[in-house]
Amino acid sequence: MIDEDLLQPRWEMIDTLVERLEHVADEETRDTATELVQLVMELHRTGLERLLKIVTQQIATSDGALLRLAEDQSVSGLLLLHGLHPVDLPTRVGKALDKVRPYLKSHGGNVELVEIDDGVVRLRLQGSCHGCPSSAMTLKMAIEESIYETAPDIAGLEVEGVVPPSPKGFIPVETLERAAEDSSASQWEEVGGLQDLADGEVDTRDLHDQSVLFLRLNSGLYAYQNDCSRCGKPLETGSLAGSVLSCPDCGAQFDVMRAGRCLDAPSLHLEPLPLLQTGGTTRVALAVSP
Repeated sequence: MIDEDLLQPRWEMIDTLVERLEHVADEETRDTATELVQLVMELHRTGLERLLKIVTQQIATSDGALLRLAEDQSVSGLLLLHGLHPVDLPTRVGKALDKVRPYLKSHGGNVELVEIDDGVVRLRLQGSCHGCPSSAMTLKMAIEESIYETAPDIAGLEVEGVVPPSPKGFIPVETLERAAEDSSASQWEEVGGLQDLADGEVDTRDLHDQSVLFLRLNSGLYAYQNDCSRCGKPLETGSLAGSVLSCPDCGAQFDVMRAGRCLDAPSLHLEPLPLLQTGGTTRVALAVSP
C-alpha cells in the first residue's frame, strides 16, 4: 500500500512517464506502449465502475458486500490483479466446479477435485465421460471455461480422463488441446431465450454460420451440432421420445442424455457442444476457424 504522502509524487511521475512515452522515437514501440497503458486503464475503470455500483446497491445492508464485490467478474479481476481478492483459491475452484456440475451430470458425468498443488489444479473426470472422447473433450472445455472465469490466477489445469492417461496419471492442458479432433479454436457465444424452452422441446439456432440444436430434458439443457452423424442431414425435425432423438432422414437414434451416442451403431455419436449456464445466461462454445 502506498503512503498518502507518496501519492502526489507518484502522480507527477506518471505524468512524466506519459510525456516521455509521447516522445519515443520508434513509432511501433510508442504505439504498443500507449495501447498497453490504455488497456490497463480501461480494465481498472470497468472494475471501479462495477465496484461503485455494487457498493451503492449494498450500502443499506453492507453485510456480505465484500463477497458480493468478489463475485463480480470485472471487480474480481481487479482485486486479483492487486492481490486483494477476499476468497482463497480452493474456494473459488470449488465454486467453479459446483457451477459446471449440473451440465456434467446431464451428460452422465461428474468431476472430482484431486488436489491443488502450487496453484496447479488437478481434476478427474468421472462417469460416462471415459467412454466417449468427444463427450470428454466437450465436458473438459466447459470445466476449463468455468474455472478460468472464476479463478484466472491458477498456475495450471490438469485433467485426468480426457485422453489415455500418461504414466504420471494427469494430462496437461497442452496435451488435451493437441488431442482435439481438429485445430479449430473455440468461441463462447451467449444465447438468449433458452430459459423458456419447455421439457422435451427442441430449438435450433444459427450461430456464426453453424446450426446448433438445443434440447431440454428433465430440466437439463443440451447442445449439439445440428447434423446426423450417419447421413449428415439436419435433425431439428426429428422425433424425440424420452431421451432418444431420431433422424428424420435415415432413422438413426441418438441418446441425447449420453453425449449423443447412437443406439443403432455404437461407433457413431452426435457432436456435443460445451454449455455453461449462469443465472439466466446460457453460453455455448462454437468451433471457429483460426
